[in-house]
Amino acid sequence: MPIGAHVDADDPLGTARERGAEVVQFFLSDPQTWKSPTPHPQAAELRAAGVAVFIHAPYVLNVASTNNRIRIPSRKAVIAQAKAAAETNALGLIVHGGHVRQGEDPAVGVANWHKFLSRQAAEGGFGVPVLIENTAGGDGAMARGLDALDRLWDAIGEFDPGFCLDTCHAFASGEDLVGLVERARAITGRIDLVHLNSSRDAFGSSRDRHANIADGTIDAAQLVAVCAEARAPVVVETPATGQAADISHLRRELGV
Repeated sequence: MPIGAHVDADDPLGTARERGAEVVQFFLSDPQTWKSPTPHPQAAELRAAGVAVFIHAPYVLNVASTNNRIRIPSRKAVIAQAKAAAETNALGLIVHGGHVRQGEDPAVGVANWHKFLSRQAAEGGFGVPVLIENTAGGDGAMARGLDALDRLWDAIGEFDPGFCLDTCHAFASGEDLVGLVERARAITGRIDLVHLNSSRDAFGSSRDRHANIADGTIDAAQLVAVCAEARAPVVVETPATGQAADISHLRRELGV
């Protein structure tokens, strides 16, 4: 169960050593733009140091969108991000489930995911596993809460997509963390990565604002339990100044 953090791409290896991280996650391009990704220059060094790598896709991507000007570039971007992630020796590419606009039928977004994965499977798949992440808010979201996740996996499960479980997102969406891993795994069949984040906001707030373990509104023992039950790599996406303490806390409580 490697434990680490989301870090800046400038020097992920140096940051990993500084924070005692066995796994790092970072972006290969600006997360708020459509800029094309490039493989990270520290790929070989990270592998030699035994640091596992995950890449997070930009936030602007939305494979579910009904807008062609968003959906089609999103598909191309996921493919490009996966290729660059593979060249960075990454274990997976994390992609948000996306959403449709207010008043639109979420089933259309689900169908868009199916079309994308079906077409890419026919082309030979992706360079790395694509891990779909649960999200915090939005009635038209594809992966907000387990009911939406179940609907999505019913449509795309045949392509065996990966799954990234975010604790803050689940908490914000109104999902009880007690027993969450078992319920999520019953839907997806797997948990490939845990984003272990506390929340700055209350349960069911639909707000995606991460907090360090000691400072957030989520019971720290529940966060530790999610890690223990998931038996997957763990990445904290918490404020940077407290990441080393978060990693140390998890190692101490999990005995790893």
